Amino acid sequence: MAIRYIRKNGDEVLRKKAKPVTEVNPHILTILEDMAQTMYLNDGVGLAANQIGVLRRLVVIDVGEGLLELINPEIVYEEGEQVGAEGCLSIPGVVGEVKRPKKVKVKYLDREGKEREIEGEDLLARALCHEIDHLNGVLFIDKAIRFLDEEEKENVKEV
Repeated sequence: MAIRYIRKNGDEVLRKKAKPVTEVNPHILTILEDMAQTMYLNDGVGLAANQIGVLRRLVVIDVGEGLLELINPEIVYEEGEQVGAEGCLSIPGVVGEVKRPKKVKVKYLDREGKEREIEGEDLLARALCHEIDHLNGVLFIDKAIRFLDEEEKENVKEV
């Protein structure tokens, strides 16, 4: 496992659409492990492969309930609405309020290549949407309703 460099806003790879993973192999598993280690080291709750310069549809998330590894994630259902603060490891120091679904269902492959589904509400729904947006070249700043000032953003973790 290795710590990967997190690409910052302005790096063109963040605006590119990631390609689907066609085969879950040891290389893909190594990337997932590196992503998780990088996310934890940087105190994030999610990381998409674009953020480390890999244009594959890979996401890791941990909102405090354990590590999720998602290969080729796709939102298949969304419900409700929530507005909340988001930050991003690729855009350090910036926090904005973003409107997201309150609940989502995501179809993905696990590390064995088996199709799975996960339902997420609140923070998990927000993290799933944020990271899947990354895979499509979309950043949270594109969807922000407003940006928070220094005092407001003190307790916001970066997704």
